[in-house]
Amino acid sequence: MKQKLMCILFIDDDEPTNFLNKLLVEELNCAHRVEVVTSGNEALEYLTGTGSFSNGREHPRPDLIFLDINMPGMDGWEFLQHYEKLPPNQKANIVMVMLTTSLNPDDEKAARENAEIAGFENKPLEPQVIEKILSRFFPEYC
Repeated sequence: MKQKLMCILFIDDDEPTNFLNKLLVEELNCAHRVEVVTSGNEALEYLTGTGSFSNGREHPRPDLIFLDINMPGMDGWEFLQHYEKLPPNQKANIVMVMLTTSLNPDDEKAARENAEIAGFENKPLEPQVIEKILSRFFPEYC
């Protein structure tokens, strides 16, 4: 029996997409928890345990983050600027993958050049994409 990741975090403002992605991960049974936040600000609060996440609610550190680029308010690129400034213990060993509908080749190029981004995938998220990411970054879980 393969091990599961402790937590996968989706950062995306699109609720139907979040519902489907969470359902897919749960069906693959590859994580103990699947968390969803709908903005870059909420994601930073989740990772730092501040804001609505400071009320004692359990919020495990994610092993894997799927980050959307195009979100209102703070987009994925702005989130990354703040994420890069987090203390090492708040981002230690987190694998971050851009998951987007963007067809702009500049977005993919920028993602590949960013040290915080481990992968760039197009929506919709599919089982083989998750399995590819798990085998590449978490071989002990395959």
